Amino acid sequence: MKKLSGLTKFFVILAVIFGAATVFLLYANSQQAENNTQVEINPDTMKLIQLEPPKDGDKIAIVDTTLGEFRFVLYPEQSPNGVKNFTELAEMGYYDGTYVFNSDSGAYSAAGSKLKNGEMPEGYDVERELVQRELHQDLWPFKGAVCLMTSTVERTFSEKLFGGGKYYNGSRFAIINTINFDEETKKQLMDASQNKMLGEAFAENGGIPNFSQQMTVIGQTYEGLDVVEKLASLETENSGIYKIPKEDIMINSVKIDEYKTEGHL
Repeated sequence: MKKLSGLTKFFVILAVIFGAATVFLLYANSQQAENNTQVEINPDTMKLIQLEPPKDGDKIAIVDTTLGEFRFVLYPEQSPNGVKNFTELAEMGYYDGTYVFNSDSGAYSAAGSKLKNGEMPEGYDVERELVQRELHQDLWPFKGAVCLMTSTVERTFSEKLFGGGKYYNGSRFAIINTINFDEETKKQLMDASQNKMLGEAFAENGGIPNFSQQMTVIGQTYEGLDVVEKLASLETENSGIYKIPKEDIMINSVKIDEYKTEGHL
């Protein structure tokens, strides 16, 4: 049986902070997550591994962009299929010369598209875009998190009405920066949550709480957060779907390696 008392109150205060419409959205998304992967969230056993530094031997991704380099540790144990797909694509050189195609109000950016508008090109590998979403109680959209974007959703008529379905992701990924946590927001968040750990983590580290348990988290940035901030704050033009950077911002390459304390890889 799920233990959601602390997290439920945490989400309720977020709904109060961000508006009444969010109440329905958070509830619906929680039902969708349950029907997608049956993720169990137990605050008593939850470990916020993203707040821990990488260890020697951990798999990492080194992302070189037009605006500089950022590095993130990968989580193959928690998100095995998503990490596998991302790693294989990176090692094939798929991401070399791809676009940062969305930059949303300082909150997050999206990258890894062959096309500037973020759409999939003709003849793309469909199987690479049909990796079932993986959710885990230890992974959250904190600042610096790297998440795979939803590519498609399979729903029955009933699921369309009441929530649920199977969510898939693929090659494109989001790089989380943060919403604005002012002191009043932080206080309300802390006051309303019985389980302080998650609320404190968002308040202290930043991120986007409303994305919680909605995307596969594959990694956490440990170096280059200044680049993450820049990517989320570009001058854009709204295409109707994405906020596309006016200037071409590119992923030059993605290299998969292992973290080493010596030499700081």
